[in-house]
Amino acid sequence: MSDAVIKTVQDEIEKDRDWVIDLTQKMVRTPSVNPKFHVDAAQNREADVQALLDPILREEGFKTEQWDVFPGRPNLVADKAGDEERSLILCGHIDVVPVGDPRRWNVDPFGGEIKDGRLYGRGAIDMKSGVAACIAASRAIRRAGIDLVGRLSIHTVVDEEAGGFGAMDAVKRGKLAKAVLVAEPTWGDVLPAEGGLEWARVTIRGRNAHSAWRYNEIYPQRHEPGRLEPGMNAIELAARFIQALRNYELDRTRARSHPLLPVGMNTINIGVIHGGAGLGTNGLPITMTNPAIIPDTAVIDLDMKFLPSETSAEYRKDFEAFVHHFAQTDAWLRAHPPTIEWELGGLYFPPLNTSVEHPLVQSLVRQKSKIGKAPDIKGFVAVCDAAHYAGAGMDGVIYGPAGDGFHGEDEYVDIESLVETTKVIAASIIEWCGVR
Repeated sequence: MSDAVIKTVQDEIEKDRDWVIDLTQKMVRTPSVNPKFHVDAAQNREADVQALLDPILREEGFKTEQWDVFPGRPNLVADKAGDEERSLILCGHIDVVPVGDPRRWNVDPFGGEIKDGRLYGRGAIDMKSGVAACIAASRAIRRAGIDLVGRLSIHTVVDEEAGGFGAMDAVKRGKLAKAVLVAEPTWGDVLPAEGGLEWARVTIRGRNAHSAWRYNEIYPQRHEPGRLEPGMNAIELAARFIQALRNYELDRTRARSHPLLPVGMNTINIGVIHGGAGLGTNGLPITMTNPAIIPDTAVIDLDMKFLPSETSAEYRKDFEAFVHHFAQTDAWLRAHPPTIEWELGGLYFPPLNTSVEHPLVQSLVRQKSKIGKAPDIKGFVAVCDAAHYAGAGMDGVIYGPAGDGFHGEDEYVDIESLVETTKVIAASIIEWCGVR
C-alpha cells in the first residue's frame, strides 16, 4: 500500500515539477544575505522570504507562526497536527552568505537564471532549493489526497550562516519532534552524523615593559637590589602555546576517529590572534599599534571540531587538561595560567550521531536507491542546524540536492537533482509519518 501511495505522490511531483523550480527561483530572487556579514537593507530581506513562504504553507493546510529571533529577522514554523510519536520536522535556513565581488559572477547573483539544467544564484544550493523541496514534497502529499498519521512541521529559520541562532531559538521555544530532516546539500547522499563545534578563546597574560629593556627579560640577569622588574612577552608565550596546540591536535586526530567521517576531521583551527598591551573590557588587547611595548596580552580564538561520538563536556575537560599541563612547563604560566572562554560569541554546535539503522536514515537510502544511484551513508564534515535539534535529543539526518558554488561564485542547484530530492523527501515523509 505504501509503495502505491508513494508512487502517486511522486507522479504528482513529476507532473508539476515546475512548481519546486519556480519556488526556488522566487526565493533566490529575494535576497536574504545575513546582515551580520553584509549590512545592506536591499539584500537583507529574510523577512520577505518568510512572507513569500507563509501563505504558501497556509494554503497547503499548515498552521503557521512567525516570531523575530533578531529585530526584523523572523523564524517561520508551520505545523500539521498528528501523532507525536511519528512527528517529523523538515528544516532549512533562508539566510545566505554575501555575494562577494559580483564582477566575478557570470550571472546575476540574485537573478535565478536557468541554463543547461542549472538554476543559478546566491542561496540556490545553500539552501533555498532544499527548503523548496521540503515544501513541495508536503504539497504533493496533500495534493494527492494523502492524510498523514504523524505531525509534520516545516521550519524555515534565520541565521544559520552565523551560528544557527534561529534554530537554537526554535529549540528553546520547544519546537521539537521525534526526528528532523535538514535539507542541506548532500549531493544525494544520506548524512546521519556530524561532529560538534566549539568556538573558544584562550587568553595568555604576560607583563608590560619597555622594549629597550627586553634584554632584562630574555638574558640571565643577577637578581640584585634595584633590578628593574623584567617584562614577559605574551605574544612569545602564545607562540609556544600554538606549537604545543599543534602537537595536541595531531595526537587527538591520530587517536580518535568516527567511521562515517574522514580521519583527522576533528581539527583545531587557529582562526584569530590579537596581541598587545592591556586587556580591554571587550576581552581584546587595548594597544596593538606600538611595538615599543613588550606586550602583556595575547588572545587566540579557536574553531574546534570534535567527533559525533564525543560530548562537549568530555571535549572541554580534555582541552582544559591540555592547557593546564602546558602551563606547568613554564614558571610564569604556572603562576599566571591561561584562561579559556567557551561558547565564544554564543556559538556552539552539539554533535549529531544518529544510527545508520535509524528508520528515517534507512528510508532515505531505500527511496533514493529506487530513483537513482544508491547513496553513500557518511558524516557531514561541516556543521549545520541539525546539530541544535540533536542537542535537544532529536534524531536527525541531513539530505539534500546537488550543486556547486556555495559560499563562492556562480552558485547553482542541479534541477534534476532538485526534483529527485523532492520525490525522495516525500517518500520518506510517508514512510516515517505513516498514512491513515
